[in-house]
Amino acid sequence: MRIRAIAEPPREGALPSRRRLLSAAALLFPASIVRADAREAAIGELLPDAPLAGLNGPSRRLSDYRGRALVINVWASWCGPCRMEMASLERLAWRDPDADFDVIGISTDDEAADAKAYLAGSHATISHFIDRNLQLERLLGASRIPLTVLVDRSGRIRDKVYGALEWDGPEALRRIRRAFGARPGGATLRS
Repeated sequence: MRIRAIAEPPREGALPSRRRLLSAAALLFPASIVRADAREAAIGELLPDAPLAGLNGPSRRLSDYRGRALVINVWASWCGPCRMEMASLERLAWRDPDADFDVIGISTDDEAADAKAYLAGSHATISHFIDRNLQLERLLGASRIPLTVLVDRSGRIRDKVYGALEWDGPEALRRIRRAFGARPGGATLRS
């Protein structure tokens, strides 16, 4: 299991993970591989633009979602709590066709094939992307997962939720209403 592998010292002859290699590379080659100056975007700040490499659909950019509120879920295929909340994110995305927000997922898996296999098995329909070079993990502040970031229509981060929630349940819907407010025309997200 990945968590144990991070907590334990590497086995003799074990290959370093992609994350360790990228962290070391960032120290040696900060401009060419990873933006070493990248920092976490805080609640209240505008979410900077970044590329999104598609897992179950086309690649996009964060800026493609401006004008609509956005629920960004950061997950990994090996993360039990992430898998637990995935179905509720799907239900949230499909519960109200008039809702003025999109739901997307960003996998932090080292291997895109692992994330794709999980998505195929779970029959995911919302757009999912893979984090490359730790860029989105750093930008969103995903020091632990699952992390869900609520971004308003103007691209401003309104809330960050660490840990799994039932995203179509009453508590999560209240959080979403507080973060996004009324939809154009005065309608609000229905409970």
